[in-house]
Amino acid sequence: MIKESELKALVTLLEDDDEEIISHVEKKLMEIGTGVIPLLEQEWETNFNPLIQRRIEDLIHTLQFELFQERLEDWKANREDDLLEGLWLVATYQYPDLDLEELRQQVHQLYVEVWREFREDLNPFDQVRVMNSVLFNRFKFRANTKNFHSPANSMVNAVLESKKGNPISLCAVYLLIARKLDLPIYGVNLPNLFILTYRSQHSDFYINVFNKGLIFSKEDIDNYLDHLDIPPQEIFYDPCPNIDIVLRCLRNLIVSFEKLGDYHKSDEIKTVLTKLDDKNIGFA
Repeated sequence: MIKESELKALVTLLEDDDEEIISHVEKKLMEIGTGVIPLLEQEWETNFNPLIQRRIEDLIHTLQFELFQERLEDWKANREDDLLEGLWLVATYQYPDLDLEELRQQVHQLYVEVWREFREDLNPFDQVRVMNSVLFNRFKFRANTKNFHSPANSMVNAVLESKKGNPISLCAVYLLIARKLDLPIYGVNLPNLFILTYRSQHSDFYINVFNKGLIFSKEDIDNYLDHLDIPPQEIFYDPCPNIDIVLRCLRNLIVSFEKLGDYHKSDEIKTVLTKLDDKNIGFA
């Protein structure tokens, strides 16, 4: 690891007007890797030269984006069963210092509140009604229709804090709690809408979390697709894996950043999506 004195010497060179020197310094710092981020952050706080601060900010973002990509690829390869970790990783794009264990605790607290209302003899519909009552009536989780395209709607930490989200983020929170309750609830990819399905030997129905947990049937999906003039496909009815949920969150982020005119961020997320998405499911 680079010594602090060596880092300070390199950072001082960022003030130089020679682009070749700047390029050499940046390359040297990039070669050190993400471990240099804390030292760069410390240097940013103590250095009051605006030019150097801006160049440090650019370096930190580049390094954090590199780490963001590496973590997502590692998650997909080794821990895809951990949905919350995948959602946390998506959120670290905007909140690089976000703590995963703190998120786990927040989800656990919601689970405890739902579990307190559960009984062993509840049928599947009543199980869902209990979930709906606690999340939508007591905790006031709701659709963020006013700022539908806000990037925050795709960040699990922001959704847990504001209690507002888009279809997939609200479904993700609902799904995380359902899994802790051992309920057979899964995500389902529909065009323009993400929903959940309750799928067991004796019960098979769908849940629209964006509409406060409304329960509906396969025929309703048929009608929805017919209204959109989209031919039915298995993917529109069957459970999807966790990677599809994370990919859809990333697609939503691309749309969000493009709506804001932040094409640099949308292009970065497109880069990540290209690396992770080997099925190319096109809808957001």
